[in-house]
Amino acid sequence: MILQRKSDELLAWIERSFGYVFEQPALCYAALTHRSAGSDHNERLEFLGDSVLNCSVARLLFDAHPDADEGVLSRLRATLVSGDTLAQVALQLGVGEHLRLGPGELKSGGFRRASILADTLEAILGAIFLDSGFDAAAAVVGRLLATRMSSLPTADLLKDPKTRLQEALQGRGLALPIYTLTAVAGDAHAQSFTVTCEVPIFGLAAVGEGGSRRRAEQLSAAKLLDLLPAELRPSEHRKPS
Repeated sequence: MILQRKSDELLAWIERSFGYVFEQPALCYAALTHRSAGSDHNERLEFLGDSVLNCSVARLLFDAHPDADEGVLSRLRATLVSGDTLAQVALQLGVGEHLRLGPGELKSGGFRRASILADTLEAILGAIFLDSGFDAAAAVVGRLLATRMSSLPTADLLKDPKTRLQEALQGRGLALPIYTLTAVAGDAHAQSFTVTCEVPIFGLAAVGEGGSRRRAEQLSAAKLLDLLPAELRPSEHRKPS
């Protein structure tokens, strides 16, 4: 009786949160089962759901941005299907509260881990695809990402700081910035990198610190963008007059 009640509650949550009713509840249970909890886990469904998600988002963007080129569409899609975005959506839906985890993952807070939440969301989409087909799964994707679709940043903002800095300089025929690794600190498993970004022609330099060299370079580039002469800065870095 208790198991039946829990099952009914789970399916009711899926209907409320995803706007979908499973014809095959077993698919729903499998999608919410982490590999630490048993052999009938969600990794294969996650694999399937990842493809469904990417295709669904590609079609949504294709229709919503008829003038965007392939590069812009790819960057927009990457924003919508990123692990961070999926984890945020899953957290808002309360996916972690319905996960089936093994004792170890449960104890270590796996129900809050971003990667597990994102993977589970993809697995649910994979389960819906198997249960009712692509159109049903795509409709769920559209509902889940509608708000984010309507508030996507501009194409220029989606470019990383290093790319924006490079384009700002190249657009005026200027030399590329110089990145120098100036310090590495911490143990091997938790290192911190410090990078200096310089644009010698303007005598400008900025320092960034991050958990990887690439992250430090991006942070230093972002700071240097704000230091460029006003006429060189991308519009999003120009201060209001």
